[in-house]
Amino acid sequence: MKTLLNETQLELTLQRLAHQLVENHTDLASLAIIGIQPRGIQLSERIVRILKKITRKKNIDHGKLDITFYRDDVHTSADIQVPSQTDMPFGISGRNVLLIDDVLYTGRTIRSAMDALIDFGRPAKVELLVLVDRRFSRELPIQPDYVGYTVDTILTQKVKVYWQEKDGKDEVALIDKPSA
Repeated sequence: MKTLLNETQLELTLQRLAHQLVENHTDLASLAIIGIQPRGIQLSERIVRILKKITRKKNIDHGKLDITFYRDDVHTSADIQVPSQTDMPFGISGRNVLLIDDVLYTGRTIRSAMDALIDFGRPAKVELLVLVDRRFSRELPIQPDYVGYTVDTILTQKVKVYWQEKDGKDEVALIDKPSA
C-alpha cells in the first residue's frame, strides 16, 4: 500500500476544491451538489461543510443519488442488489448540478449517475468533481471539471479513499491487488 494523500494533504485538497467551486459559482443558490452513493457521499458532505465555512451560507442544496439500478452491470452479479437511498429535497430542472464521486476510473459510474439524474429533471449544466482521477483507465469519454489528485495506475492497482467518519482515518491509498 502506498499513501497518495495523507490527512493533511487530503484536507488541503478539499479546501482547494471548495475554493475552486466558489470561484466558478459565486452564487451557490443556483448550484445543486449531489454525492453519488455510496462512495461520493463523504466527499460531498465534506465539500459542503467547507463551502458553508467559506461562504457563510447556511443553506446549500446538497443531495444523495443512488445509481444501483442504472448501472450497466446490475444484472451480471448473482448477488441481490440492495439500493441506497436517493435524497434530493430540491428540484434540478434548469439548475447547475455538481456530481461528486471519490474516484473516477472507467467512467461507468458517472454515466449511470447522469442517467439517474435525468429522471429528476433536466439540469442547465452538469459538472463533475472527483477526489482522484485515474485518467488512463477510462472506458467512456467522461472528464472531470474539478480534480483533487491525478494518478496513473495499472489494472492490478486500486485506489482506496478512507474517511474518518467511516474508516477511522483520512487517507487516499494506492493498493496492489493480488494477481489471480
